[in-house]
Amino acid sequence: MLLVHGENLKQAHFTVAGKGVAILHTQASDNGHWAFLWLRTKDAAPQMLWVTASNAQGRARSAFALKARDDDPKAHRGFSSADALYLIMTDRFAEGNAANDPTGDDRAAARGWHGGDLSGIEQHLDYLKQLGVTAVWTTPVASNGAMPVAYHGYAATDLYTVDPHFGMLADYQHLSDALHARGMKLIIDLVPNHIGVKHPWVLDPPTPDWLHGTLEHHGAVKSDFYQLLDPHAPPQAWRNITDGWFTDDMPDLNQENPLVASYLIQNALWWVETANLDGIRLDTFPYVDRAFWHDFHATLHSVYPHLTTVGEIFHGDPEVTSYFAGGQAHEGIDTGLDTPFDFPVYFALRDDLAHDKPMTELAAVLRQDALYPHPERLVPFIGNHDTTRFLTEAGGSVPRLKLALGLLAMLRGMPQIYSGDEIGMEGGNDPDNRRDFPGGFPGDTHSAFTMEGRTVTEQSIFAWTSGILALRAVHPALKTGLQQDLFADDGVFAFIRTAEAASCSSSHSADPSKERLLIIVNKADRSELLELPVEGTALAGCTVFQALAPATGSAPVIRSGKLDIEEPPESMTVYQVR
Repeated sequence: MLLVHGENLKQAHFTVAGKGVAILHTQASDNGHWAFLWLRTKDAAPQMLWVTASNAQGRARSAFALKARDDDPKAHRGFSSADALYLIMTDRFAEGNAANDPTGDDRAAARGWHGGDLSGIEQHLDYLKQLGVTAVWTTPVASNGAMPVAYHGYAATDLYTVDPHFGMLADYQHLSDALHARGMKLIIDLVPNHIGVKHPWVLDPPTPDWLHGTLEHHGAVKSDFYQLLDPHAPPQAWRNITDGWFTDDMPDLNQENPLVASYLIQNALWWVETANLDGIRLDTFPYVDRAFWHDFHATLHSVYPHLTTVGEIFHGDPEVTSYFAGGQAHEGIDTGLDTPFDFPVYFALRDDLAHDKPMTELAAVLRQDALYPHPERLVPFIGNHDTTRFLTEAGGSVPRLKLALGLLAMLRGMPQIYSGDEIGMEGGNDPDNRRDFPGGFPGDTHSAFTMEGRTVTEQSIFAWTSGILALRAVHPALKTGLQQDLFADDGVFAFIRTAEAASCSSSHSADPSKERLLIIVNKADRSELLELPVEGTALAGCTVFQALAPATGSAPVIRSGKLDIEEPPESMTVYQVR
């Protein structure tokens, strides 16, 4: 389906010049500004097509490239719990090409464009590789150019163009190639829920119901996601969520309109194919009708079976986040979403480590993994571009930040790190949490991209983060293994990651596919003496406990069927067990 924009298209006759291509049917808007053309291309070879519109007033034509689909079996690999994901807000990471800085960029403006671009990301891929990152998620790259303060990328005005602040499509493709050359992956951020108020559709929609409401008359979005789960909720309750405008500057698209749905699905296909993407982060997931998500994923997965999607469901209750996970139907609809972000674990880690609530809260959230068809796919994190920085919320406590990052790497699922947390960046509410990465811009006083340029604190946190990600990378149990929780109280959480459910007595210690690791986290300011169960757990039959992360307490001892451990204050120890 092509969407054509022009004038006097209502009475126009359309033709296409191309071998093996034909127009099946057309549909024009009442004002003659828009026309939909459905082309038959199934038997056509790659070629340049010419689409012509003609009427009594004259004729016009435009070229359209029909390109070959990439048949590389290694393309579009998807991501999994074996990966480590890194979130970059492009405008705030690094400037690589000053030539694409439009006039008016002002780093002093908290909500303005600062000059970060795609070339800047590419120039620091070796830094990400050193950190241990295997997949990169950038905030949206589609053009927000007509929006004065849309540096974040979530108010698109052209869904088929890279924002000129970030570079050109070729820069995005080059970034993708550079990542893949290093064995890394690229994940795009798509926003099918809404557009920017400066998009041409807002004042001149292709159909009367292209948007939910109009610029003058529209509802404000509500965020009570429980209404979406409740079979007894009145329709208006959930329509306030799916039909409301996210902000007055972000008009809500009507995905119930089949033309809108087709446009958005084809747009996603185009980005994946054009930029050789491995996955998609889907913004504002609950605010879009679930039937659309079903069709979206059915199409994407049929074309790219290994492509992975992760959805933003900003809520702390696993009952809510699991409701949108693919693999199970609710009200007869399976969204097809590969995994949600693990917001419940995010809130639990913040509560336990930044606000000193008991570690039993994390254990309680993890107990609800049974609600998910695939809890092993979840994406836990301790912060992103919409939240205060963890270090700030934890009152500047570096030990607590390290424990949070450590747990992130050790828990089931794929860890996501927000750019800058690995060096202890601080920041309050949006936009203060989106400060520029030190060393990414001309005039910066120091660069955190190199060991020599980091402060003592930055280097300490970076060394810790890269160390735990390196540990994770070489232990299959941490990447894809099972998790068995052993103990939790106010200050301590102890669990096992194991490549199989069997105990030590039935495993072979030299076989990495059968390895098991014991992780102890103590957030208290004093040492804790633990007595952990052995029989009936994955520790049964285990006799050797080798510390893989620094441990200053005494070595674990088996006594009377119990494992006695002393864990130092504000520490995490990882033991290889056999």
